[in-house]
Amino acid sequence: MSKIGKKLIAIPAGVTVTLEGEVLKAKGPKGELNLNVHPEAKVEITDGQIVVKKAKEDGGSNAIWGLTRSLVNNIIIGVSTGYEKKLELQGVGFRMAIQGKKIVMALGFSHPVEVEIPDGIVAKLEDNGGLLISGIDKQAVGQFAANIKDLKKVEPYKGKGFRYAGEKVRRKAGKKAGTK
Repeated sequence: MSKIGKKLIAIPAGVTVTLEGEVLKAKGPKGELNLNVHPEAKVEITDGQIVVKKAKEDGGSNAIWGLTRSLVNNIIIGVSTGYEKKLELQGVGFRMAIQGKKIVMALGFSHPVEVEIPDGIVAKLEDNGGLLISGIDKQAVGQFAANIKDLKKVEPYKGKGFRYAGEKVRRKAGKKAGTK
């Protein structure tokens, strides 16, 4: 039995959910998202709650059951409150600026790095030098934040580079002067 699949999903106020064939559509104050439901899972909408059940009793159905429940929950949260990731850039001379639909960064390379902001994603610079990435699709927000972070990973000696807000970076000791 899937512990995640058994949980009911409450539909918040202001969110409408419809099931049209194999497509679940959720519409809320932040926007609209669709989900193609896997054939091994059944979704039922009753009394302001969503119930996800197994279509058949197979060994692999438990995984699909829990996955489908998590995906449905993610789109409900996305259209009602949205998702956000905060990135911090640390290092002398590292800078970020938003110019139209691009993030332009100076990351210590010989050229500025430009990244196009995808549709459905909002990027804002914060006063403390952080970057706030937000949107309604959890996967798209997380993937865009991971792509930005991969541009300049945190190096373990000086701690320079991108990190998520609150992320702990293990620092290494540098070279020590040898004694004879």
